[in-house]
Amino acid sequence: MLINCVAYREGQKLADIDVDEISDYLKDADCFVWVALRDATPDELDKMRLEFDLHALAIEDANHGHQRPKIEEYGDDLFAVIQLLEMEHGEITVGEVAIFVGRNFILSVRNRSKQHLLGVRERCEREPEVLKEGSGFVLYALMDAAVDRYFPIVDAIESALENIEEHIFDKGAARLHIQRLYDLKRRLTVVKHAVAPLLEAVAKLTAGRVPPVSAKSRHYFRDVHDHLARINAQLDTLRDTIGTAIQVSLSSVAIEQNDVAKRLAAWAGIFAVATAFAGIWGMNFKWMPELQWEYGYPIALTIIASTTIFLYLRFRRMGWL
Repeated sequence: MLINCVAYREGQKLADIDVDEISDYLKDADCFVWVALRDATPDELDKMRLEFDLHALAIEDANHGHQRPKIEEYGDDLFAVIQLLEMEHGEITVGEVAIFVGRNFILSVRNRSKQHLLGVRERCEREPEVLKEGSGFVLYALMDAAVDRYFPIVDAIESALENIEEHIFDKGAARLHIQRLYDLKRRLTVVKHAVAPLLEAVAKLTAGRVPPVSAKSRHYFRDVHDHLARINAQLDTLRDTIGTAIQVSLSSVAIEQNDVAKRLAAWAGIFAVATAFAGIWGMNFKWMPELQWEYGYPIALTIIASTTIFLYLRFRRMGWL
């Protein structure tokens, strides 16, 4: 689905153009064409390949989707894949945007995502002095918009983790905490898979040999790299904290089980002593001592009760009951 197809000159919008006119505008060295697609069909991508003279392998990646975040060079052109993350009802959904960047054009193809990038175009059109720098700045603007949307998701994971930590020592809640912690770890891994490869890819645009189409915007990409590095460090910290919290929760489960075992052992000991007394005095031999004594039965019950009470208080003092 075509969202926008616009031609610019010197940072100023010329007109919304038809797809068939793209190649005509590209012949003008002073013109810059920006096209945005959403959930493009193979036919639409093939049409763009012909108009922009794009590499077939890059088109194939955009057509198949589900790509790892990356930035690749095809001659003088760049092909970038950025994952778009959205938080819906506590779950993270993953979409992506494939971006083709040439000297005087940029084509973005958004797939499986409800996030729109219209704000990026509006922002660039409000700043013609930077838009006239061309496709490199637009690539930065698209990348920056995607990366900025990672921050609320990471903050949500951090807040959920803090909430669990506040109640991590609540009795009987350890198993629930472990389940929630593993769920957070799974979400964190999704974000990590979006951030870590992109961090490595963006580094190619900030230092060393920089592709010509992004050379003028190197300092902008450095800002994106800093954001990604900060998110990546935050994710590493959260991962370590989640790992520690899981270990604490597992230890709590073991401690609770040990407490239950001690309580069971204490009650078993109390009843074992009572059973031993009753078993001995219940043998009912004719010449058994005190068998014919009228106070024998009450005294036996008193001894059993006193012993069990003594053991109960003893176990209670030891913290077993």
